Amino acid sequence: MNYLKRSRLYLTHKKGQSLLMLLIMSAILVFVLSGIIIQNAAITATNNVTKSAGTTITVSANRDKMFSQMRSSSSKTKTLTTPTVANTKIAKAGNLSTVAYYNITNTASVNASSFDAVSTTTGTSSMGGGNMPGGGGGMSANSGDITVTGVSSTAHTATFTSNEAKLVSGRNIKASDANTKNVVIEKELATDNSVKVGDTITIKTTATSAKKLKLHVVGIYKAKTSSTGMPGNDPSNTIYTSYTLPASISGTAGKSSTVTYTLENSAKEKATTKQIKNIIASSAFSVSSDDASYQQLLQPMKNVQSFAKKIVWLVAIAGTIILGLIIILSVRTRQREIGVLVSLGESKLHIVGQLFTEMFMILIGAMVIATLLGGFVGNKVGNQLLSQQQTTSVSSTTTSGAPGGGAPSGNMPGGKTGGGMMTNQSNTSAANKKALKTLNTSITPSSVIKLGGMGLVIIALAVCVSAISILRLRPKDILIGE
Repeated sequence: MNYLKRSRLYLTHKKGQSLLMLLIMSAILVFVLSGIIIQNAAITATNNVTKSAGTTITVSANRDKMFSQMRSSSSKTKTLTTPTVANTKIAKAGNLSTVAYYNITNTASVNASSFDAVSTTTGTSSMGGGNMPGGGGGMSANSGDITVTGVSSTAHTATFTSNEAKLVSGRNIKASDANTKNVVIEKELATDNSVKVGDTITIKTTATSAKKLKLHVVGIYKAKTSSTGMPGNDPSNTIYTSYTLPASISGTAGKSSTVTYTLENSAKEKATTKQIKNIIASSAFSVSSDDASYQQLLQPMKNVQSFAKKIVWLVAIAGTIILGLIIILSVRTRQREIGVLVSLGESKLHIVGQLFTEMFMILIGAMVIATLLGGFVGNKVGNQLLSQQQTTSVSSTTTSGAPGGGAPSGNMPGGKTGGGMMTNQSNTSAANKKALKTLNTSITPSSVIKLGGMGLVIIALAVCVSAISILRLRPKDILIGE
């Protein structure tokens, strides 16, 4: 009788034993498939994180170089001079294919003229007044009570994207506001001075030959943080405007001191950093990257991927051992059957082939069951694991507070939108927003093929282990033993 036909007859005759083997094999394959689809989902999520995490590269003044130049200066008055770089070079670097958007940042310190700055002291908050015109008494001529922060788009600054600040009236600063005097001011400053959207306010520069500038209020924002100390340090005294205005106030029109580039693909950080250094080509600037947000998003994915891989191998090894033991016990109970077949001239390899065929038929049924249940189990296990890993990642991340005025960012000319200069706190906030909430697990043809391959390996190893006892037996020994 053909050993393939004997396999079918044995399975139908031993229904209880066949059902038990089917359940055991199904349980093994369900967990193997769960591990495979979790691993595949984690790999896909990792690739998405790499492309969307927003690693930033910041070009800023080299402080060591600044201090070195100050010390070597022959001037009796030692002052730090902040270097600037032409906006044309900044735009050239921003047009690199690996850059998603970039942000020019300029700031200037001015004094309030037609209004009063918010003065913050420990335990109290009052309006500045006194010696300075329009308030801010006690401020030196070189240090104003108002910080003018130039951005390309307030909607994309770190303080706004992390909800440290929120627009409550009017509109945000946009790229089209370049070379204008449109501003967005803080709610407390606006309320205390009865300023509304559409009004005009006046500031005064801190230069020796100070001049007044009229600013048009196009929006009002609410800052959630506060600080104590000098009036200019209070977030209410931060006025957002286009990056061109602070540059004109400080006499560096067409140039900037800081720029932040946000990448399309975080994996391109090293190559892009090198390209930007070559374009800026100045030792007065340092070029540094910040991938804290990327790493915070990436780590849970790596952990899930590693855990899923361990599930696959542990279950596969355990399944091979379990099935091997079951088949060995099955062979012991079928010694008479095997002895008779060998006595009739049946090849021992055909007997091993019969065992393999029986297990293969069971494997087909188990794969159907695993395909039906594996997606559900993989989804539950994967998302629970992802949730735990993200909680661990967030709790282990150390953060620090952002400056009162925040680090701005925005849309740049040329059609690219600006990103924020991330502090540790805003990095964490951005990462939390981008963090994957659910793992997209699904059964694909490739995962089913991989499951089938692993299933074949499992039953092949299990049959090979049990075949040892078959191949070394002689018919006479088997029949005498019976």
